[in-house]
Amino acid sequence: MTETERIKQVIGEKLNSVHTLKHLEKINKFLDEIERQSESSEEQVVNPWVVSSGAKDGGKIDYDKLIDKFGCKRIDESLIERVQRLTCLQPHVFLRRGVFFAHRDFNEVLDAYERGDKFYLYTGRGPSSESLHLGHLIPFMFTKYLQEAFKVPLVIQITDDEKCIWKNLTKKESKRLGRENVKDIIACGFDVTKTFIFSDFATVGSTFYENMVEVSKCITLNKVMATFGFTGEDPVGKISFPTVQAVPSFSSSFPHLFPVEENITCLIPCAIDQDPYFRLTRDVAPRLGFRKPALIESSFFPALRGKNGKMSASDANSAIYMNDSAEDIKRKINGAVSGGRDNLEDQKKYGANLEEDIPFQYLSFFLEDDAELEHIKKEYGEGRMLTGEIKKRLTEVLTEIVENHRKARAAVTEEMVDAFMAARLLPSMFE
Repeated sequence: MTETERIKQVIGEKLNSVHTLKHLEKINKFLDEIERQSESSEEQVVNPWVVSSGAKDGGKIDYDKLIDKFGCKRIDESLIERVQRLTCLQPHVFLRRGVFFAHRDFNEVLDAYERGDKFYLYTGRGPSSESLHLGHLIPFMFTKYLQEAFKVPLVIQITDDEKCIWKNLTKKESKRLGRENVKDIIACGFDVTKTFIFSDFATVGSTFYENMVEVSKCITLNKVMATFGFTGEDPVGKISFPTVQAVPSFSSSFPHLFPVEENITCLIPCAIDQDPYFRLTRDVAPRLGFRKPALIESSFFPALRGKNGKMSASDANSAIYMNDSAEDIKRKINGAVSGGRDNLEDQKKYGANLEEDIPFQYLSFFLEDDAELEHIKKEYGEGRMLTGEIKKRLTEVLTEIVENHRKARAAVTEEMVDAFMAARLLPSMFE
């Protein structure tokens, strides 16, 4: 007998004794709803706004379950080797270490590239903070690698309209944050001759809007509510927004870049929480005569405090921001959740729990040297290195990354932002 069933039995006996059985049905329905919500909370939830590991998964995101649920595929070694062969470059650290671990039709993009066909990249950013944190930086670092490796153009969507709806920001503030975030994106080193950055508030119209209307005709209210979990209490802007994020994956949305008749394939590097948007997009694309966008998807960068899921822009201590000082970085890393043992004797005897150790996980993202990372993994995991040593090495690595980014961002002028965001031809975008 479950706890809910036991409570129902007790209540039923009490109600029988006072002749109030007419209330029993309502109480049972209420208890059933509580039980349903409790069971739901035990399942992991991953969508563009909520990333939560369920109790059934031991507090960790189960990526195998996500792949099964979403219907995407794992990136295997043969695919990574093929990227290396086609580009004549060592695969990015995020690819060879499994940070980008899943895909939709990436193999078909490589087939097309091998035939000499064109494709373009599309990624984006929802501006909700003054500065990007390391988790935000991951898709841009990887996208820059893809752009350089394959010599293809890139469009970057700034969803200032989305944050105006979800975060209840004013239009003015949302646009201001968007422009500040563009400076961080430019500081990643993108090529202005191959990159178009656009904000939704400034761009939606003309062919872009025409494609939005066509997509909206293909998606029912039931479909969008089932995909994203919207309810009758959500503003209608949330329900219509998926079309805004969908259409940059169709090349005809950018007539100043691509001839409408070419219908060029799009590859989208993104975190896997964005997959629901593009499942819908891929469903409707063939009905409208467009190519299905391909995706290459990353896992989530863990929060410093060890909570599984995304880092939070609303909690400054959960993340390393690109405007953090060296002192901030050191303080945050020293406070990060460690997998080291409670005392020196146990550490030497048992070694660190690497799966729980946030500093080691961060090194696996950002320490470029594979041999050094393997050495740390072995020595720390077997107890011959201490937590303090790992945190010290991570502090060195991240301080250098953040300082280099800060210098690059300081060099970004308002004129450079205008240049990247100007609707213009990119004559050498495939060279």
